[in-house]
Amino acid sequence: MTEPTNSLAHASSSYLRSAMHQPIAWHEWGADAFDRATREDKPVLLDIGAVWCHWCHVMDRESYENAELARIINEKFIAVKVDRDERPDVDSRYQAAVSAISGQGGWPLTAFLTPDGRPFFGGTYFPPEDQHGRPGFKKVLLTLAEAYREKRGDVVESAEHVMSAIDHAESFAGRAGEIAPVVVEGMVNSAIQTFDPQNGGFGSAPKFPHPSIFDLLIDYCGRTPNEKAHEVITTTLDHMARGGVYDQIAGGFHRYSVDGRWVVPHFEKMSYDNSELLKNYVHAYQLTGKPFYAGVARDIIRWMDEWLSDREHGGFYASQDADIDLHDDGDYFTWSLAEAREALGDKELEAAALHYDIGEVGEMHHRPEKNVLYVRATPEQIATRMKIAVADVQQLLDSAKRKMLEARLRRPTPYVDKTVYVNWNALCISAYLQAARVLKLDEAEHFSLRSLDRLLAQAWSDAGLKHVIAYSDVEAVHREVSGMLDDYAYTIVACVDAYEATSDLTYYRFAEKIAARMVRDFHDETGGGFFDRSTTAPHGNLGALSARRKPLQDSPTPAGNPSAAIALLRLHAYSGEARHREIAESALQAFAGIAGQFGIFAATYGLAVALYSRPHTQVVVIGNDKAAEDLLRVAAGAYSISRSVLRLDPDHAVAANLPPVLAHTIPNLPASKDKEKKSRAVLCSGFTCQPPVEDPRKLQQQLEEIASMPAA
Repeated sequence: MTEPTNSLAHASSSYLRSAMHQPIAWHEWGADAFDRATREDKPVLLDIGAVWCHWCHVMDRESYENAELARIINEKFIAVKVDRDERPDVDSRYQAAVSAISGQGGWPLTAFLTPDGRPFFGGTYFPPEDQHGRPGFKKVLLTLAEAYREKRGDVVESAEHVMSAIDHAESFAGRAGEIAPVVVEGMVNSAIQTFDPQNGGFGSAPKFPHPSIFDLLIDYCGRTPNEKAHEVITTTLDHMARGGVYDQIAGGFHRYSVDGRWVVPHFEKMSYDNSELLKNYVHAYQLTGKPFYAGVARDIIRWMDEWLSDREHGGFYASQDADIDLHDDGDYFTWSLAEAREALGDKELEAAALHYDIGEVGEMHHRPEKNVLYVRATPEQIATRMKIAVADVQQLLDSAKRKMLEARLRRPTPYVDKTVYVNWNALCISAYLQAARVLKLDEAEHFSLRSLDRLLAQAWSDAGLKHVIAYSDVEAVHREVSGMLDDYAYTIVACVDAYEATSDLTYYRFAEKIAARMVRDFHDETGGGFFDRSTTAPHGNLGALSARRKPLQDSPTPAGNPSAAIALLRLHAYSGEARHREIAESALQAFAGIAGQFGIFAATYGLAVALYSRPHTQVVVIGNDKAAEDLLRVAAGAYSISRSVLRLDPDHAVAANLPPVLAHTIPNLPASKDKEKKSRAVLCSGFTCQPPVEDPRKLQQQLEEIASMPAA
């Protein structure tokens, strides 16, 4: 007998399809749902969540699969379910609404709307019955249904107030100002002041990674040695990589830590967290030369290659869930002492138990015997304890890690959402390309370029960019979701990164075309800055989408407006088109009066200001021998937001692979094959090129002179 389904059987996203057998008459987000609410004069129940979200699964099981609650919902509401990964534009606005109502956002997001989509009440997780100070969902449903029926005026007034709060939260009108490099200093100081010197990170529990502020700090320390900022970088990256927030067995970071020591995570793993942290560890390696950071970067790639990569077609998957069922809370990733004993030999167990702090009592409240693996003792400390050589300890740990991974792979595996999102893929592509250049990872570069080629072939057309390339369920009908600002900005950057990696002008030309479309569809010609969704997107005024949003804060992915400015500034360095810089400038000016108030949460804006305030610098290396490799190593040695590196093959027409600015401003480069000349590097800064150099030490000197120049 076929299990009955609701309309979500026709949905595309994994999160929506997971609810197709619930007894709720769910609708997808769209005009049909709100038209029905208007016809039947019913309020709308809006659920926003994600397939990787533990508490979304809990609320689904407790409430939305409950027959009595389903009856109430179906009788008194029009129910709408939204996947926040598929529709971040919908999510961001209702997050602002619920935060205004309750002081807290998050997932699942539970909002109650008027039939035209205006929110009048909301929260996050509601238990089915009253508990722990939270009102039961049944009581909430009945109370709000009655309020809508009996106190309509109050409901409408509340909705108007909330919509005003959304508009206020997303409006930066009157907050413009002059772009000042001092904002970077302010963000660096904010990071230092909120830094936890004991455990790293910022503030207390829970602790989230903030990748953009670490890139800003690394860029800052590369130009202005600062002991305190350096400590923020190294202490945090060390503790995160040795903590339970990092998967010590398979690699890759979990989403965040619920405690202040980075030990107990929320176990879901997101592609965007790992892409941005991959950049952090690569850039930290460039800053410090510390092999540990390079090792973590390679380990992140190892995990992403195995779990979040479409090896056949190219492309990166979205996420891996934390759990396999309602009663699970990271059981796949955690270990009891008995489980470790079953997988390991005696000496391996002794070393692993000391290294990862595996004991009879662990850190998980729901199963106290379960241990989160984190680095408690170093191989040197273990060697002293076990009275054996450090090399022997390392051998035992390597063997234990391998056996524990093999044992873990035999457990039921949390779901991997194989949806291929354009914005997150572009972030992953850029991260892989940067890691490949610094760490000499040819396979990572090859896969990232295959992934970008797929993105450009399947997501870009005359209609613009899409948001989704492919959905996880191959049986699902593909849903066309228009690309948003993040999709465009990140993809432009990925194309520029790919041009710099390959010197293939095709990628540069794609960057130009996508940038032109981004400006056309998202730029606010009157107020400056960019809206998060296209002015031509369907259902542009449906519900809270009527609020015009210009994203400034990182959340946790890089914010759309400064990302768009970075994309245009990087393009301007090659195009010389004044409009590229002018639009980037207007976007930064639009937020200049307020950006500094957001501290570490607007770090991408700080990176954009740093890029804007300095002369763009390109190092063009011509050659394909060891001498060229030595020049490249110097050119790519330090991380700087304002430096790019190109390598050209002298066996091909050099000028033909240069974009407009460099083709006109490198008079010393040959326009045709010239195999007689030695490998050399040309340093260009602010559209002015210096004479070619063949000595890496001379190139280093030139770069140091450029780096010492004050910001404009």
